Amino acid sequence: MSVDPRVNAYRSDLADLALADTVEADRFVEPLLRQCIRGVLPVFDKPDFRAQQISQVRYGEFLDVFEMRNDGFAWVQNRTDRYVGYLPGTEHLSEEISALSKRISALSTFVYEEPSIKSPVIDELVWGSYVSPSPVDEKFFKVGNGYVFAKHVSPASEIRAEDYVFSAGRLLDVPYLWGGRTSRGLDCSGLVQLVLDLAGIDCPRDTDLQREAFGQTLSEHWRDVGWKRGDLVFFPGHVGIMTDADKMIHATGFAMKVIVEPLVDVVARGDEIKASGRPKDH
Repeated sequence: MSVDPRVNAYRSDLADLALADTVEADRFVEPLLRQCIRGVLPVFDKPDFRAQQISQVRYGEFLDVFEMRNDGFAWVQNRTDRYVGYLPGTEHLSEEISALSKRISALSTFVYEEPSIKSPVIDELVWGSYVSPSPVDEKFFKVGNGYVFAKHVSPASEIRAEDYVFSAGRLLDVPYLWGGRTSRGLDCSGLVQLVLDLAGIDCPRDTDLQREAFGQTLSEHWRDVGWKRGDLVFFPGHVGIMTDADKMIHATGFAMKVIVEPLVDVVARGDEIKASGRPKDH
């Protein structure tokens, strides 16, 4: 049986104890639960700042940590999407686990050193990040060691955005970023994952995993498909969301940002449509 290392924590020398009956490794460990307390942290495919970024972790996300390295990297698995990689900055992983009842409702918000907009900025939180704020006054909440503008924080239930096409529209012109999954920068699958997460739909990290979860091979030519708003369109290594019968919104390296364009234009650039689908839980 093939075990995907992107969503299963195993190497030849070290692996998740839960995989002891599935994979071979020199040593198996029980992971440590930690919580990210930094706005956004990169996840690399190797413990090296010059390595490829494969994903990101947002403030408040829970992580299973399998290895704390002397070079400051941790080998982790994100509990949100089960993605595995190397995260720098072990000091940003907290042993204290907060109950997260609220989320950031703005595309991004600054974390200030003091409850004043004139105070130095010490971090930045992104749309959808879970927080456990404490009220300070009518303008500010305390989050971790800093302060955020209160109107940028809402109960998690209030920012649930079931119209994920509308959510994607809020992200128009956000820069394309390989491995990005936040409103500061997105790749194609990161865009889909973020807006589905905001709709309360569990979504894998990578395009092929999303196609496996939601897609079906086309049974007819793509021009004959009755495309509907909200359909996911899968290409080799790429994914987008239909905004209507003709146009698609996607994060694309072609424009290096999130754009809406006619589906026919995407195909004309050489992208072949392989599958389509809709989130099963929607």
